[in-house]
Amino acid sequence: MKKEIHITLAEPRGFCAGVDRAITIVEKALEKYGAPIYVRHEVVHNEFVIENLKRKGAIFVEDMEDIPKGSHVIYSAHGVSKLVRKKASDFNLVPIDATCPLVSKVHREAENLNKAGYHIILIGHKNHPEVIGTMGQLPAGTIHLIQNEDEAKNYKINEDKKIAFVTQTTLSIDDTKEIINILKNRFPNIREPLKEDICYATTNRQMAVKNIAKKCDMFFIIGSRNSSNSVRLVEVAKKSGCLDSYLIHSKSEIPYDHIENSKIIGISSGASAPEILVDNFINDLKNRFTITIEEVEIIKEDVVFKIPKKLN
Repeated sequence: MKKEIHITLAEPRGFCAGVDRAITIVEKALEKYGAPIYVRHEVVHNEFVIENLKRKGAIFVEDMEDIPKGSHVIYSAHGVSKLVRKKASDFNLVPIDATCPLVSKVHREAENLNKAGYHIILIGHKNHPEVIGTMGQLPAGTIHLIQNEDEAKNYKINEDKKIAFVTQTTLSIDDTKEIINILKNRFPNIREPLKEDICYATTNRQMAVKNIAKKCDMFFIIGSRNSSNSVRLVEVAKKSGCLDSYLIHSKSEIPYDHIENSKIIGISSGASAPEILVDNFINDLKNRFTITIEEVEIIKEDVVFKIPKKLN
C-alpha cells in the first residue's frame, strides 16, 4: 500500500512577466529572422528552457566576439552593461533587448542618481549577471557592491559625499531589509529608491513560500542552481520553519526516503521555471505515493510586459 502524502502547492509560482517576455522575444525573433539567433548569456536561468530554445535555433554565447558580424543578438532578461552594448555596435550586431523592465528601472535609477552626484551602493550578489549589468551602467568607482550585513557594517565613504542605494531585483526580502536597516542607521541621509527594487514576482513567491513552509515537513523548490530567485526561495522555506528544504534541478537526486517519512510537503518554483517541471515532479511522486494536492494562493498576478514592436 502506497504511503499517503499531502502536497501544498504555493501560488503564485513559476514564470514571472519578465521571464515570459524574454522567452517570447527569443521565439518571435526565431520566427521572424530564422535560425540561428544569438543570445548573450542564458536568456533566463533554467536549463530546461535553454535546451528547448537551443533546439529551436538559439545559440547562447558569453562573448560578443563569438557572434558573426551583422547578426541579431538578444540581451538576456538580466540586463547588460554599457560595454556590451558598445561591443554590439562595434561588431555591427543588431540588438534585441530582452532585459526585464524591472531591471531596466534599476539601471535608469542608478544613472539618474549618478547624474545627481550620488555615490551609489548596490545591494546584490557578486558575479550575478544582473549585478554586472547594473554596475556596468556607471563609471568605475561611482557604484559599490554590498552583499551582506558585515559588508554593510564595515563600508566606508567620505562623509561629504551624498549616498544612495539600489538593489538586485531577486534578493531575499528579509535579508535585504536587514542590510538596508544597517545602512540607514550608519548613514541617516542615505537616499532609497522611490519604489522598492526587489521585483513583485520575487516578493510574491517568497511570501507564498513563507505562508505554507511552517506547516510542511519538507519543501521543494523547482528551479536551476544559477537562478538567484530559486535559491532564495529555498532559504526562505528554511528560515520560515521547514529546515528540510531542497532545490530540485536537472541533476537532483530526489530524497524519496525522507519523503516517505513525511506527511505534508510544500512545492513552489522559481520565476524562471516552467510549470511542466512542477507537473513532472508531482507525477513522479504519484508513481510512488498516494497524493492529495491543495493549492494555496496568496495573491493573483496579472502583470504583462510588452515585447519590442519590431517583433510583432
